[in-house]
Amino acid sequence: MYIKLSVASVSGAVIYLIYNLNQTLRKGMGTLEETNKTLEEVREAVHGLTVESKQLIHTANQITVDVKGKMSNVDPLLESAQDVGEMIHNVTHSIKEASRSESEIPPNPTAPNNQPEGVHIKIK
Repeated sequence: MYIKLSVASVSGAVIYLIYNLNQTLRKGMGTLEETNKTLEEVREAVHGLTVESKQLIHTANQITVDVKGKMSNVDPLLESAQDVGEMIHNVTHSIKEASRSESEIPPNPTAPNNQPEGVHIKIK
């Protein structure tokens, strides 16, 4: 009799464990299905971002080519402006040199100093 009760209780325990294992596996399968859906959505989002990124890179390349072309058109103008600036600088330097040479009067070392020592001149 004890053996029959023991076998019945062990059988009941095994059935209960199998039931709980089945429920756990079903929940795990549900979680895996949700994970698969999430991964599929992530793949679609990444694919969309990849397409947008390619378009952005293509647009940036076009802008770069356009800017390089415009810079090559502006370079001669900037070089001309630099040449004009250098010419103006040279003319200004020459005028300064000419005005210095005309305005410089050599000091007369033999001229007497009429000012007594200790007297300071103040100009208002």
